[in-house]
Amino acid sequence: MNIAQYPSSRAVVPHEFSRIPVDPYQLYLRTDLATHAPALAIALNDLGAANATGAGNRGGGFRLTLPGGPELFVRRSRRGGAMRLLLDDLYFGRHPRPLTELWVTAEARKRGIPVADPIGAAVRWVAPGLYRGFFITRAVAGMTLWDFLRTDDDPNVRVHVLQRAREAIETMLREGLHHPDLNLENLFVTPRGESFAIIILDLDKARLHDRSVGGPARGRVAARLMRSAHKLDPRGRFVDPAALSILNFT
Repeated sequence: MNIAQYPSSRAVVPHEFSRIPVDPYQLYLRTDLATHAPALAIALNDLGAANATGAGNRGGGFRLTLPGGPELFVRRSRRGGAMRLLLDDLYFGRHPRPLTELWVTAEARKRGIPVADPIGAAVRWVAPGLYRGFFITRAVAGMTLWDFLRTDDDPNVRVHVLQRAREAIETMLREGLHHPDLNLENLFVTPRGESFAIIILDLDKARLHDRSVGGPARGRVAARLMRSAHKLDPRGRFVDPAALSILNFT
């Protein structure tokens, strides 16, 4: 059973978050950060008005610091492919994707899955059933696994990081998180003490289950990761067969 399906968007708000309307947004923030809602709404409005290009393969990621608050990473929901030319950041539906991602991320973190620390989500309704959205986490230092593999040439460090990535993926699957778009750019390498850790990002299409992800679903996640590696590095300059053998969990 997929436990991330709900009859209404209101039901997906984790209990430690508060719904705060601040025109023109419906904000869903961690309750202890609720006082930052007005400043956050202004910052999001500025991002939307500027139509700025940020980080990530769709240019929707931005670092944001609020006065007296933590450093945040804000990801603006944006479409890919041909749909981006038509709709860009507009989405249809009664159940906003950033709000579902907030619930999935918060629950995944409780299960011990290495995901980003969720701070909140924001939805701006343009018309009934039509919205723009943002997903907000605590900012972390580091780089994508793809960037790491292109820049670090120490073979021992590379193996260590790849093994941490494999462990993070195995934890994700064991704890019931199905990430259908897992790739080298949403596995994030961050320093931890004198070592490294992996954070799994971009759960907007991910779903939680009440049992481990196995069988064909596990195979599809692995195949998606391998396709990502071959697409980014078709000649195997940075993701060589040894690296693929560590990452390939089929």
